[in-house]
Amino acid sequence: MRTKKILAVIYILLVIVMAMATILGKYTSLEYVSDNIFGAWWFCLLWAAGTAVGIVYFIRRKIRRPIVVTLHLSFVIILLGALLTHLTAHRGMIHLRQGKTTQTYITKEGNKAELPFGILLNKFNVTYHAGNMAAMDYASHITIIHNRKQEQYQVSMNNIYSGYGTRLYQSSYDEDLKGSYLSVNSDPYGIPMTYTGYSLLFFALIAMLVDSKGKFRRLLRKETMVLLMLIAGYVSAQAQPSLPRQTADEFGKILIVYNGRICPVETYAIDFTKKLYGKKNYKDFTPCQVLTGFMFWGEEWMKEPILRLKGSELRSKLNMNEYIAPINLFGKQGYILGPYLQDAQGQENDNVSKQLLDTDDKMMLLMNLTQVKSLKIFPYMEKNESVDWFSPNDKFPASMPKAQQQYIRSILPLAAQLAKQGKTDMVNELIQKLRKYQYRYGGNTIPSNNAIRAENIYNKYPFTTLLFIFNLTAGLLSILFFTKKRRYKLFTWLMALSWIFLTFTMALRWMINGTIPLANGYETMLLLSWIIMLVAVLTTRKMQLMTTFGLLMSGFMLLVSHLGEMDPSITPRMPVLNSPLLSIHVSIIMISYALLSLTFICAIAYFCTYNSKREGIKSVNRQLTSLSQIFLYPAITTLGLGIFIGAIWANISWGNYWGWDPKETWALITFMIYAIPIHSDSFSSLRNPKRYHLFMLLSFLSILMTYFGVNYILGGMHSYA
Repeated sequence: MRTKKILAVIYILLVIVMAMATILGKYTSLEYVSDNIFGAWWFCLLWAAGTAVGIVYFIRRKIRRPIVVTLHLSFVIILLGALLTHLTAHRGMIHLRQGKTTQTYITKEGNKAELPFGILLNKFNVTYHAGNMAAMDYASHITIIHNRKQEQYQVSMNNIYSGYGTRLYQSSYDEDLKGSYLSVNSDPYGIPMTYTGYSLLFFALIAMLVDSKGKFRRLLRKETMVLLMLIAGYVSAQAQPSLPRQTADEFGKILIVYNGRICPVETYAIDFTKKLYGKKNYKDFTPCQVLTGFMFWGEEWMKEPILRLKGSELRSKLNMNEYIAPINLFGKQGYILGPYLQDAQGQENDNVSKQLLDTDDKMMLLMNLTQVKSLKIFPYMEKNESVDWFSPNDKFPASMPKAQQQYIRSILPLAAQLAKQGKTDMVNELIQKLRKYQYRYGGNTIPSNNAIRAENIYNKYPFTTLLFIFNLTAGLLSILFFTKKRRYKLFTWLMALSWIFLTFTMALRWMINGTIPLANGYETMLLLSWIIMLVAVLTTRKMQLMTTFGLLMSGFMLLVSHLGEMDPSITPRMPVLNSPLLSIHVSIIMISYALLSLTFICAIAYFCTYNSKREGIKSVNRQLTSLSQIFLYPAITTLGLGIFIGAIWANISWGNYWGWDPKETWALITFMIYAIPIHSDSFSSLRNPKRYHLFMLLSFLSILMTYFGVNYILGGMHSYA
């Protein structure tokens, strides 16, 4: 009994220390907490003590089931691997300059250390996404020299060099592109041990689900059901000079470099209007009409109350309404925000400062448009067939013919002149000529017809907005028809239809960007909703209320993606994210979060009906614990798989499978918290349904912290996710 209490205290201490360290890291740095907390002797001792006490407790319990033994043994081996890495691994950084051979590197402590070979940097190059805007990969072309033997290698993101007990990873580079920084990692003992632990863990987690004598399989044999609830604006009109809708739409088909990729101007126009006004449409004007309005009738549109001042604090400070004309921010003394901006720069956490900087960003967006800096719509192909895109005000390469330079500088002013004269037909002709010009000089940077068509469909229909309204409404209505099975089945079919539309939406994003949509918070919320609906459709036959669950929870996830600070913009991935392991890691983690969110709904449903004396509700309550545990077991499995696949990806990408980044630390905390109710034999209090559901209710806070808290509060390497 005493052993169990000591183990519980150490376990709780580990969770608390890890949680507090991530918060401390917000106000110091990740390097500080890594060195002084996660890398400290007492923290290692705490893990060692927990492992030792755990082994003693495990032996005293006389547990002999092979799968359970393998599962717990895997954690011991992983921790042993981490200890070996901590004690024996050598890490550092090597700076290479083109044409120079180097045989030393600088350790983390700042000392010089010898490499077992020499390295010569032959060249360094950056490859870009279409249009030369966003980096797609960084690559160092090196020669390894060992005992007069020379071997050529390329080290790039997700492509490491491994040899002579040393691994090299692409880290950074010099601005002149003639130098490169490579991370050096030598960990001959820790990595094999750790990977052995991972292999055993993956095997045991999956075996836990398929073991016919395991608790999960026993739970599946029982019948189960469930319950819950939740909730679900528009615009006006006025006149302003603008292009006719059809002409503005044609202008929207022109291609532009935006967000590091080439896309239709329509996409830029939608984001432009949303950022300025907060909504996709302004009055009766389409986004393309708003954009061309500012381009061709700048003076008139600067007087239009289209600029939204987000915060009440800023509105009070400036004594202005929520929607103002951009021109109102210019007074006799010049730019009104100017005197406030310098103070705001260092106080990003202050509400007024945030609102000031946000408003200034919107004004910069306007200025860049009116000065045509943001209109990179003119491609030019060099003799080596590389293509750059330019705005009319850019500096053109000397090789560009003068006539072409003149065309680029004159076509938009000419279009503006014709638009003001009402010569719409001639404007249409200019637009067609500009599109032909783009296809002539854009080369292989022009997106495929399928990608453009997909983006047009995606821009035209607000699928996710419609789906969250539809799912929440259908979910609430389904509650009224729960006892009428035939009518209730209709809602299952409606959920299946909603899932098909969400699948179509995600497929469009995939076609547009050319990569599976898993790279940011918005896309992972879509995936979470997709998984929840899929699970609900597959299980609703045996657990009828899963239809209500699926509709409400997926609708809620889609709603959160709209209400939060998530950016739905489609952008190229960071080079380090171009790995197949990313898709596997994120997909599995999202499956886990989806299943754990359903245990949260089970808990809410339980407490909503806890005091009911109706026999039917009592029957549902008796089955809610079983249903929650049916979700819990595969959730823990997928969470464990996701975390440690992520660790393998990190090791392959930058040579460190665990860096105590806030996201990975909180994922581990979540795993440790949700592992507790699985050990109900050790924690007998959790066999009580009320205490179990209360625990699951509170545990969901760790999911919220892992997913939202890290992204929007703590930051870190994973804050883009």
